[in-house]
Amino acid sequence: MVQQLSFELPEIDRQATRDAVERALETARFYKEVGFVPRMPPVSHSFPRTDADFIHGQNNNRSAVEEAAVYNVDEYEHRRQVVEQVERAVGRLGPLERKIITKKYLEQDEIPDYCVATELSLSERKYYRVKARAIYKLAFSLRIEVMHEQK
Repeated sequence: MVQQLSFELPEIDRQATRDAVERALETARFYKEVGFVPRMPPVSHSFPRTDADFIHGQNNNRSAVEEAAVYNVDEYEHRRQVVEQVERAVGRLGPLERKIITKKYLEQDEIPDYCVATELSLSERKYYRVKARAIYKLAFSLRIEVMHEQK
């Protein structure tokens, strides 16, 4: 007799997943809108106290200029990657899903759902159904879906 394998797939936590996707979309919108303002090092300079400090840097730490430069490069790259990842995921959505997500979350002004639905000539029910489907697609595309705890 052949035994059938059975296993349970974890159930998605819909609210937590939606919240995670909305945070990712808002973060990307914010990064695009604000851009990046580089951190500037302090104007005053502290001189090394000993010859060893001069050669190796004080306590082998980076100088304020180096810290600012590293932060600027790392933070700029992080923000660029976040925006690029979200834009790529949104680009994979269907045309109507992409319009809804772009208008609701990625344009500069926050627009209420009913305005987006009206602008796209959608019934409220269809709007929410398509939006929910788009959010779950984005969650899996961005790998930020949240599963319920296994009991």
